[in-house]
Amino acid sequence: MKRKMIRALAAVVCTAVANCSFAGHGGNAEKSAQLGPRPYYLVDQMSAGPLKDELQDCAQKKNRFQSTDFSIGHRGAGLMFPEHTEESYRAAAKMGAGIVECDVTFTKDRELVCRHDQCDLHTTTNILATPLASKCSVPPQVVDGVLTNAADIQCCASDITLAEFKSLEGKMDAANRNATSIAEYMDATPDFRTDLYSGGGRGTLMSHAEAVELFKELGVGMTPELKTPRVAMPYEGDYTQEAFAQQLVDELVAAGVDPRRVWPQSFLYQDILYWISEDPAFGEQAVFLDGRYSTDVNDAGAVAALVPSMEQLAADGVNILAPPMQMLLGSQGGQIVPSVYAQAAKAAGLDLISWTAERSGRLENGFGDFYYSTIDDLVQNDGDILSVVDVLAQQVGIIGLFSDWPATTTFYANCKRTL
Repeated sequence: MKRKMIRALAAVVCTAVANCSFAGHGGNAEKSAQLGPRPYYLVDQMSAGPLKDELQDCAQKKNRFQSTDFSIGHRGAGLMFPEHTEESYRAAAKMGAGIVECDVTFTKDRELVCRHDQCDLHTTTNILATPLASKCSVPPQVVDGVLTNAADIQCCASDITLAEFKSLEGKMDAANRNATSIAEYMDATPDFRTDLYSGGGRGTLMSHAEAVELFKELGVGMTPELKTPRVAMPYEGDYTQEAFAQQLVDELVAAGVDPRRVWPQSFLYQDILYWISEDPAFGEQAVFLDGRYSTDVNDAGAVAALVPSMEQLAADGVNILAPPMQMLLGSQGGQIVPSVYAQAAKAAGLDLISWTAERSGRLENGFGDFYYSTIDDLVQNDGDILSVVDVLAQQVGIIGLFSDWPATTTFYANCKRTL
């Protein structure tokens, strides 16, 4: 196992299993976590079996839980808090996320900010209820009081300056694309989420530099994702993809962040190779996000035909591969098992992180969700979230799992002492 992953795995073992400290964690390996009732609800919903018995026993006997790097806050704690906001990040850390994500894009004045997509302001902020809506790439059109282009509205971070971006308020990611008014367009939060922690001055947007300082304060690791730009690059003729990638690292360096506590991510392979070549201290833990979703991950021929292959990834110096959960899973004899893809990645010496637990709605048999598509027939109820996490951790051997509600993954990691 590569040096980087030995450190990362040691972090998981320390925080989930024993009283110990490790380099780069700030001596805070015993940081307490506050889980709330959801993990216990999920255990109660599980089908009868040894795993349920084990987790029930843990739930009854364990009264102190600790932060763990196995638990990664996906956009913070997006199940109930507006994603990529200060409030969401703080909630993730309280729930024991040892690592928290800031997806990174840029504004019109080339300042780095935390957004899942460069062009998501119309669904994740209140921009449409402000005068800044007029600056959107595709602004709302209201004729005689009726919104006429709900399906086409698009507002990008690159449409506005950092100062304008900071004047906005985050909201739950949602839009009614059939709406006939701005209010109706914005009032579309899915019923499995909540607006209880949105509005009223909540939902504080953050620049990347501000998020870095917050993560330092919270004592968490950082996994910034360099988002694929939605504008043509080089932006305005001279802001290249390489400059964008370097700016992210430069802000981490300026903040004095230990590279051992950073896992930079990208779907663009060129970004990963750039960091490995130009910023090796950060490139050692660079995470290649695998977006090759159409691959039949349980067909050996299809997996072998991937470009770059597992072997090429390793040869290029990539240490961590991060596909969505379903790409790592298959079914056999009515059981969830590691996919052929997962086995090939491990055989090539790659470490695995996956995404995203607690991103989906209520689980039920045959509900057809993206993250469970390869095991759809085996998902029966909400409790199966923990069964899936168990296979990913114990059989696939992932070293970390993104979650929209990190309390769930923190609970699992603390209870399963083999991590």
